[in-house]
Amino acid sequence: MEIKLENIHKYYGPVHANQEITFTIHSHSIHGILGENGAGKSTLMKILAGFTSRSKGRIFINGQEVDYSSPAEATSLGIGMLYQDPQDFPSMTVLDNFILGLNSSWHINRRYYRTLFKKTAEQLGFKIDPGTLVSGLTVGERQQLELIRLLAIGVEVLILDEPTTGISSEQKGLLFNALKHLAKTGKSIVIVSHKLEDIEALCHRVTILREGRVAGEMEAPFDTSRLLSMMFGKDAPAQTSSPGLPSRTCRAPDTFGAPVGPTFMVFENVSAPGGRAGLHDCSLEVQEGEIVGLAGLEGSGQGVFLRLAAGLISPLRGRILLNKKEITGKKHAFLRKQGVCFVPTSRLEEGLFADLSLAEHYAIAFHKDSFFVPWKTVQQTSKQHIKHFRIKGSSYDRASSLSGGNQQRLLLSLIPLSTKLLLLEQPTRGLDMESALWVWNHLKNYCANRAALIFSSAELDEIFSVAHRIVVFFNGRVVLNAPLCETTLEEVTKAIAGKV
Repeated sequence: MEIKLENIHKYYGPVHANQEITFTIHSHSIHGILGENGAGKSTLMKILAGFTSRSKGRIFINGQEVDYSSPAEATSLGIGMLYQDPQDFPSMTVLDNFILGLNSSWHINRRYYRTLFKKTAEQLGFKIDPGTLVSGLTVGERQQLELIRLLAIGVEVLILDEPTTGISSEQKGLLFNALKHLAKTGKSIVIVSHKLEDIEALCHRVTILREGRVAGEMEAPFDTSRLLSMMFGKDAPAQTSSPGLPSRTCRAPDTFGAPVGPTFMVFENVSAPGGRAGLHDCSLEVQEGEIVGLAGLEGSGQGVFLRLAAGLISPLRGRILLNKKEITGKKHAFLRKQGVCFVPTSRLEEGLFADLSLAEHYAIAFHKDSFFVPWKTVQQTSKQHIKHFRIKGSSYDRASSLSGGNQQRLLLSLIPLSTKLLLLEQPTRGLDMESALWVWNHLKNYCANRAALIFSSAELDEIFSVAHRIVVFFNGRVVLNAPLCETTLEEVTKAIAGKV
């Protein structure tokens, strides 16, 4: 089955997630979709799978235009998607899960479905006992179950989202062999992956998305340098600072004029679950007054690292030291008293109270130990902070009523000036250039007090502009840790893609 996407657009309000996307997925082939965070890959695949409607554009199957608005309709046309998170019922058996995906009637011939399951599994080289509870399967085996179900339904175009995440090398080999077999039998396979080695091992053709557009296409065998160039853009971030941002030199870095001090935080072989890949055997040191930028595709481990450092989650293994004292397993409330502050990327979900006013936020932040809230003082504090941080709102406005930029300013206004370790997750996400510059100009106040600053960012130019050191995560591991004056954009982008 051949699929053609023609001039696909998708708007989410003012956000143009997909723009003029056109390419063809051929039968008897495995087609890769590459792109960095926010490139539009997930949105596009949701449109193809029927989970999201397109704003504009056309989809053709074997030359005939089709229109559908649900996953069930997409499946009826032969398009199915295997998601990163298993779509099953763990408390039920493999066979019951298989049957639920194919039959909704009261009359079920279990012998027929058992035979169909075993036949399909054997064709793919999978060995799963249909009587086993799904809760006893590995992630890879649950993925195999979903693949068997989709094929039994009659899917001809199979979309896989990061299929090798969390599975063993043996299961990866089984999956790759199965996909190659399916392509030979005429199926169309679409692989969404950030792992170049998977794309190179499997795909006949790859489409690269950048900033919602098709940046290029390439036939196998692939040129890694060209792929990386299309993924991240040809222009490297300048090796000098942006206007209003700190300079970076190859000597011991000075953070806004404050000399770097001794080691303040240490990770020793730390491992923890979380996100897409968790964190594995992470060892890292951060000095007082140092700015460290964390890079990597979303879910590669940087979010888990920040939450471990903030005391929001606990490690399975390893030690964490703060100012030479072990804090492994200590909670966030304890670490806040030691001068650690965390600013999450999800402002309303984790950082603020959506239904509380600005004044109530300042009362919680600065008067939480008071038996009676001094509301007169709180109102004065609110007005001062609103003016100083240029928040467009009043003391009585709810946090949810503010724009994204003003929510970020509110979050920053709640950070104590006594902070010694500032952890920021995507601190300028969704902000315009002027607001982003304002954020970093404000952060220099903490750095001037010799606070260490660790931040994650999907924008490499931001990291190259403000950080002294970059740490790149791939699949839960640190694959690059270097001063920015000692590395290049090409080395960083290769590390992000796992080509180290």
